[in-house]
Order: sequence, then structure tokens, then C-alpha cells
Amino acid sequence: MRLANVDGRAVLVTEEGAGADVATASDGRFGPDPQAVLADWAAFTEWAATAAPAADVRFTTEQLGPPVPRPPQVFAIGINYREHADEAGYPPDSAPVTFTKFPTCLTGPDAVVALPTDTVDWEVELVVVIGREARAVTREAAWDHVAGLTIGQDLSERTAQLEGGRPQFSLAKSHEGFGPTGPYLVTPDEVPDPDDLAISCRLGDESLQSSRTSRMIYDVPELLVRLSAVCALLPGDLIFTGTPSGIGNARTPKRFLRAGDVLVSEIEGLGSIRTRFRD
Repeated sequence: MRLANVDGRAVLVTEEGAGADVATASDGRFGPDPQAVLADWAAFTEWAATAAPAADVRFTTEQLGPPVPRPPQVFAIGINYREHADEAGYPPDSAPVTFTKFPTCLTGPDAVVALPTDTVDWEVELVVVIGREARAVTREAAWDHVAGLTIGQDLSERTAQLEGGRPQFSLAKSHEGFGPTGPYLVTPDEVPDPDDLAISCRLGDESLQSSRTSRMIYDVPELLVRLSAVCALLPGDLIFTGTPSGIGNARTPKRFLRAGDVLVSEIEGLGSIRTRFRD
């Protein structure tokens, strides 16, 4: 199943650019709010599996908002690919850095983002959406708590992130528009192997990052184990799972996003998102 946020309404995607309005197709059993369906995800997926509604909505990518517009919690993981740990100078046994992106930074898959400084960096990431409350879950049960997957960009303002003696992450990664996500929430059964997906981003024809999610140091089940051991994961929570190597801040010379750039981020089976930048 693929679930979209089309002009603020939940839409089951039946084909590219077409889908069924959830509230209409369910005769009001489920409301139009994309966030609300996650509160009763088991019932919603059971209905969606048998409903087979006709496509009554046509939409463009410009109409798509973040698939999960108001997550209760947003977890973000740093240093979770071996090559990225190497380029960032972290030792081999580094535990993943855990921080948050404040939910107001979220935007859709075809967004225009203002650059607050000239040191804004890219970080393509697999984003996990929680569908069932998770407390102290085991690896074996972890995927049962996942509603779906989507693509994210953890845009990062490096000057504020790294200045001073103690780097801080959350504010520097939460400027308006710094959390592009989409295009859809995709259930794990829709992808070839949810533990091993090609992940990349590019500017024009230039590849910036290219890897596979199987190269994570801590995979999706392990992240759920570690996070849920500390705090409950709630329906609608997002987990940005970390980025591969290839970020601009680790290059020589350093390289950052500029006005006019168009960043395309892709994950196998999930589609792509496009983020344009302006001053």
C-alpha cells in the first residue's frame, strides 16, 4: 500500500498521479487527515487490503505534502553508515548519535527551501514510520511495529551545528523546510527487501551519495530495539535512520547547497523527492 498526503487529505495511491480519497472511499470510517489514520493503523490496513476503491483523485507532485505531517516524535540517527563514520572521523565502535528534528521543519516531496546560510548540507535518509506503539521491542518483533517507509532529507546548517566546543544538532537541522519527506508512505511489503534498498541523491547528473541501506551499522530492527528500550515509540513517529557517505561538509574543499540547486533523492521501491533551493 502507498499512502499520500494530497492537499492535506489521505489518499490511497493506485497508480502514479492517481488514487482514492480515504474519507470518501471508506464512507467516513476513516477521516481525511493523513496523520489520523496512523492512530488506528491495524484497522486501516485491514480495510485498505480489501477495499479496492476506484481512483477518484488525480494529483501532481506539487500537491503532495509530507506523508506524516504531524509526528508526535521525530528521532534522527547520525553516524550510521560505516563510510560516513569514516569520513566524519568517528571511531569504528561509535554508537549512533541520536537527536531530533523538530516537526515544524517537515515539508513535502516537491519543496522550495530557503537557505538561511551558505553552509547548508545534504543527507539522504531512509525514514521509518511507526504504526504500532513500541516499548522494549525485540529484533524479531521490530518490523511488526513499522507502518511504512519513506524518503527523507536531513538538511543541515553546518555552521550552527558545529560551532563552539559542543556541537548541537537539532536546531541546525530544523530550519523551515529542512525535513523534506515523501513522496508516499510505503508499507514494507511493497519493497523488494526492506533491509536492503539502494539509496542515493544527486544534483543534476552528478551523484552525491550512493549506497544501500544494508550497509547501516545499526539496521532498522536494532534502532527500534535501542530507542524503544528508552522511550515508547508512538504511532506516527518518524525515525530518520542516518545517511551514507558523500556529504558536502566532508569534501575537500567543502561544498554546500546554493540557490538554484535542485536536489533529487531516491530510494529503491519508494520513489524520489525533489528539493529546490532559493536565497
